[in-house]
Amino acid sequence: MRWPMRRSFSGPARWDPFEEIRRTQERLNQLFEDFMPMEEWGGGKVFTPAVDIKEEEDKLVVTTDLPGINKDDIEINLKEDMLEISAKTGKEKETEEEGYLRRERAYTQFYRAVRLPTSVKEEGCTAKMENGVLTITMPKMQLEESKKKIAIE
Repeated sequence: MRWPMRRSFSGPARWDPFEEIRRTQERLNQLFEDFMPMEEWGGGKVFTPAVDIKEEEDKLVVTTDLPGINKDDIEINLKEDMLEISAKTGKEKETEEEGYLRRERAYTQFYRAVRLPTSVKEEGCTAKMENGVLTITMPKMQLEESKKKIAIE
């Protein structure tokens, strides 16, 4: 006996397990995309790491995770109020068995550009890489607000 699909306000619709599996898969895909989004770029994968920006009294502190990246492979650029972080790493494996030579390469790229919430000075910026976490400290630019009197006519 087939049960008809009812979609009325008087009773619940019939549960479809395949629809539930599809929705669960979509949610999981979105979670992975939010955690470490990837984009095809020039034949390889480009990861867009999450970035935390903390505003303190006189500085901005930006942190991001770059697992498996050496500090020499990271490039940080500051252009006006945009911070760009890019990194590239590669691994090569070469094996030789019975006259056959095999060389495998794997490259990973990271790129992230973020707009900073306030202007920063280029002088005094520091970057530190520790246990796969990049921390960039940038002093805020102090805007001098001078008081101007307006004469009343």
